[in-house]
Amino acid sequence: MTIRTSQATMTFKQRFQLDGFPGSQPAGEYRVDMDEELIEGLSFIAYRRVAALLHLPALSAPQDSIQIVTMPPSALDAMLERDASA
Repeated sequence: MTIRTSQATMTFKQRFQLDGFPGSQPAGEYRVDMDEELIEGLSFIAYRRVAALLHLPALSAPQDSIQIVTMPPSALDAMLERDASA
């Protein structure tokens, strides 16, 4: 199984809640790592997203220490959709 990781910056315009974390996270830009695995057996190269790793706190906040929250990519997609519709 081949895994690749890509990095992106995602912007939340509204505060958001994470399961298992007290309170809410502030609006801002967040670093996100996306793990993808190679789909074997195809006649072309394709990857499937398997994990999203959200870095806390936001990039604009002091970075004395960070936490990385692992979640299914679908959960991150849902958070971004809620943020866009708010």
